[in-house]
Amino acid sequence: MLEHFHVAPEDEVRVMPDALDRTVTDIFLKMGMSASDAELASEVLVSADVRGVDTHGVSNMLRRYVEMFNDKFVNPTPELKILRETLSTANVDADEGLGLVVGAKCMDMAIEKARNVGMGAVTIDNSRHFGMMAYHAMRALPHDMIGYAITGGGKNTMPTFGAEPRYGANPHAWAVPTGVEPPFVLDISSAAVAANKMGLARRTGATLLPGMMAAEDGTPIMEEQEMPEHTWMLPIGGTRELGSHKGYGLGVIAQVFSGILASGQFGDYGAGRMTGFMAAYSIDAFTDVDKFKADMDSFLRYLADTPPAPGHDRVYYAGLPEHEEELVRRAEGIPLHKEVIEWFDSISSELGIAALETV
Repeated sequence: MLEHFHVAPEDEVRVMPDALDRTVTDIFLKMGMSASDAELASEVLVSADVRGVDTHGVSNMLRRYVEMFNDKFVNPTPELKILRETLSTANVDADEGLGLVVGAKCMDMAIEKARNVGMGAVTIDNSRHFGMMAYHAMRALPHDMIGYAITGGGKNTMPTFGAEPRYGANPHAWAVPTGVEPPFVLDISSAAVAANKMGLARRTGATLLPGMMAAEDGTPIMEEQEMPEHTWMLPIGGTRELGSHKGYGLGVIAQVFSGILASGQFGDYGAGRMTGFMAAYSIDAFTDVDKFKADMDSFLRYLADTPPAPGHDRVYYAGLPEHEEELVRRAEGIPLHKEVIEWFDSISSELGIAALETV
């Protein structure tokens, strides 16, 4: 994540991952989830924080989930229903379940199908927010499979040249296994910036950078300024001259796979409804697993060994910065904004659970 969105040192409070996991699990239990689902939901959220994806960790998302449970927008004990199925595919009604859990379970279903026939894909309708999509894609890694996860929903992103938002930020995530190098994990919004980064920016007092957002009439904001109260998302690229048609296309294809293919959904779903697409591809169905992993190691080292341009120390590939950040945060703790700690203190008292332990 860009340094622009990080918590300032004077505002941060460190929390160890295990302590955060215990408290988040307790909160989900109080929301009425089963023990196994509460633990899984917490794992998804804390994984985002551990990897430095603060936009999709507890800071932004947990309070929203609590509100959704309290407003009855989320079913704490959903019964997933398979509406259509083949050996390699399934279409699932999530019964208004929280996508953190629904997505993981449907990816596991895709993995099982891929184990049997080489590839597996599951479309999901009637879910709620899925959290960090990389988590769901990464569930395929221990099985020597490539994972692919998409979600769609909402209406906050402008089509190129548009004056009104017509689709959501619609992220894509891929996870590719390796031998000894950190795996390749790409998790990208179809929008120029993830919507949740705006919440971080407002909390930390960061400014809006050029090309990230559009004014209310659709005009791209191309000068750095204070964070406006009302903005819309722009596709990746920001403007047509900088390639926004590519981000727009990514958003549309995400909608096709996660929404149209699942249930015909597009536009404003209402009530926080989300759709999803989870797929797994068994490497063994295409090539030798050990050779593939060795080739991936060589390819990723080849990328990381690229001589850096002036002003830069090194070259990365997707997943490497998150892997390195995880090593740091597991040892030193996760930096949360002091306002987030205050929220944890408040909700813990309200729910009658143990307070979050800080470092």
